[in-house]
Amino acid sequence: MAKKKAVKKKAAKKKVAKKKTAKKKVAKKKVAKKKTAKKKVAKKKVAKKKTAKKKAKKKRTPNAAFMRPMTVTDALAKIVGSKPLPRTQVTKKLWQYIKKNKLQDKVNRRMINADANLKKVLKKAKVSMFEMTKLVSKHLS
Repeated sequence: MAKKKAVKKKAAKKKVAKKKTAKKKVAKKKVAKKKTAKKKVAKKKVAKKKTAKKKAKKKRTPNAAFMRPMTVTDALAKIVGSKPLPRTQVTKKLWQYIKKNKLQDKVNRRMINADANLKKVLKKAKVSMFEMTKLVSKHLS
């Protein structure tokens, strides 16, 4: 038995000697993944949203005061016509007249340069577009 042990030791020494001469390879360690128990996730109950009933959209009804036809003075009648018109239509026709005759100021577009017919209505040579409606309202009744 002693011989066998001696032979084994020599063989083991030879293997060790061979290992030293051979290139060492880096062995990757296999990491055992830990098995985790899956947690049971309770599903949340989501409350259903109440859908609001949409009301059918009604057409906007214009204010009766704006739509009531008003009589126009003679000075304003030369520009917009002699028929009774609502305020909205008077303003619309006034702007058509201003644009047709190119009475808007070239530099400051808010200003209106009055011609002979408009001067009778506005009483000024130059008027801002916001002031114009105020001055025109005096010619409506």
